[in-house]
Amino acid sequence: MNEKQNKITMDRTPSNSSMISGIAYEQSTATLEIEFRNGGAVWQYYEFPEHMWSEFEYTESHGKYFNANIKEQYKGRSGRVG
Repeated sequence: MNEKQNKITMDRTPSNSSMISGIAYEQSTATLEIEFRNGGAVWQYYEFPEHMWSEFEYTESHGKYFNANIKEQYKGRSGRVG
């Protein structure tokens, strides 16, 4: 894991999801970042394909997409904002 992946500093796009408050993607490291509403936990998912980011970014439900396509399929690391 490189230094960029250790930092929880991406500029996240707000989400209307009841589960997710914000999402971001760093193309240079293929890292997806999700901030969850419950407790403010932030997770980063590595080796996340850019084409899936495009799907996730524009999906009708970030929570449903996360549960169906990300949660069990990609390695992640958790942390907290601030």
